[in-house]
Amino acid sequence: MAEPKTKYDRQLRIWGDLGQAALEKANVCLLNCGPTGSETLKNLVLGGIGSITVIDGSKVEVGDLGNNFMIEEASVGQSKAKSVCAFLQELNDAVKAKFIEEYPDRLIETTPSFFSQFTLVIATQLVEDSMVKLDRICREANVMLIFARSYGLTGLVRISVKEHTVIESKPDHFLDDLRLNNPWPELREFAESIDLDNSDPVVHKHTPYVAILVNMADKWTSTHSGKLPSTREEKKEFKELIRSKMIEMDEDNYKEAIEASFKVFAVRGISSNITRIINDNCAEVDSSSSDFWVMVAALKEFIANEGDGEPPLEGSIPDMTSSTETYVNLQKIYQAKAEADFLVVEKRVRNILEKIDRDPGSISKSTIRSFCKNARKLTVCRYRPIEEEFNSPSQSELQKYLTDEEYRYRDNSAECYQNFAVGFYILLRAVDRFAANYNTFPGQLEGELDDDISRLKTIAVGLLGDLGCNGSTLSEDLINEMCRYGAAELHTVAAFIGGIASQEVIKLITRQFIPMLGTFVFNGIDHKSQLLSL
Repeated sequence: MAEPKTKYDRQLRIWGDLGQAALEKANVCLLNCGPTGSETLKNLVLGGIGSITVIDGSKVEVGDLGNNFMIEEASVGQSKAKSVCAFLQELNDAVKAKFIEEYPDRLIETTPSFFSQFTLVIATQLVEDSMVKLDRICREANVMLIFARSYGLTGLVRISVKEHTVIESKPDHFLDDLRLNNPWPELREFAESIDLDNSDPVVHKHTPYVAILVNMADKWTSTHSGKLPSTREEKKEFKELIRSKMIEMDEDNYKEAIEASFKVFAVRGISSNITRIINDNCAEVDSSSSDFWVMVAALKEFIANEGDGEPPLEGSIPDMTSSTETYVNLQKIYQAKAEADFLVVEKRVRNILEKIDRDPGSISKSTIRSFCKNARKLTVCRYRPIEEEFNSPSQSELQKYLTDEEYRYRDNSAECYQNFAVGFYILLRAVDRFAANYNTFPGQLEGELDDDISRLKTIAVGLLGDLGCNGSTLSEDLINEMCRYGAAELHTVAAFIGGIASQEVIKLITRQFIPMLGTFVFNGIDHKSQLLSL
């Protein structure tokens, strides 16, 4: 076996040692190992998940050979769970793999406590009734849960967990934490030590834009009653002020200063998102509070006191045109401020832990340091119970999706336009009602397609009525398509849905990046997808 650092090199660059360690400690359970479940687990096994338990009570049939790459012809007639588990184990011998020959819906009914041992449960191809029951069980046991399903040319992924907190959300775009509009004494002293009127071209061309902008902001406020530029004209005038300091037109550092001038105009303080988090009820901590909320309580105290309305400084600076010596000195100033802020927050965390009768050292320095570095990017995700969504979805959102022009298609059988994603969402629920009534999914039995289309349409219209959308209908074409699928799991769709599901599993386990909020619906007919918030 290759060394972990070499074996997982690419992913370590994405989620780091801490993220990989979390994956390797995780214990994941898969319900149903058809192509959707197998493809989901394949991605996690290759990524180094700690241990997996595959649960499926069915036997391998000849038809499975056409859509599941993790079984072979010799497996026909054998346990599907055993066959898939053996294949997955071959992919990564560092993963602990075991299987249980049991039908998931039976296990949900008879042994609900079974699921409490897992970090996360991946439930694939479950019908609505089993989804609701499993969701209750996992919420009670505080076990993370992901539903994944592929059905013909459509599929869905839905996360269900009471609360998920993220420190390293890693947004694609985020404003650098440079404090150009609120420099602390050491930064201001550094900026003032640089003479922007120095005629030496080498010095002039290698003054970092941070120093340029701090000096220019001070010069502006001295003539504008202490206020920074706010209007469009003032911002344009500020850029011209910077340009006036250029000796030659090819000075990259001054061009960078002009391009980065918007960082001076940024609003001071904390974002509305962080305001919501520090004012959340969970920020009033007690002995049962999670480490995240203890650190949030410390952050709230810091912002109100030492931070003077600001979170801890991140401590990193972007690349910029500068002499090496000046850049390193500037970097040290930011790092020193970030370290000082971290020490204050750490002390507050220890004090809070002591107040709530917990070990003051129970939260590691590295965790607090990461929290401080990412304090502006914290995220809290909360998910509605599946039962609540099924019984009382947001009617305004549902109506909006039913008529959403951006995602509509033209029904060939009538002059109407409807949303593919919500149509599939409703029909995926309707086929479960169909199966509960007729003990088979629409289109599975030969010779009954026309009858099944009529029955499914009646059920779908009734479901829309139950959801408060009386008078709404679904496309005849879409209903015909769902019946034509016959509940088949196509490998291409299953692989795509499995990829999405495994990506969300990694987000949840590593607590990095922001997991999806809502129900992800894939439309394989025209290769579109949409996240429904119901």
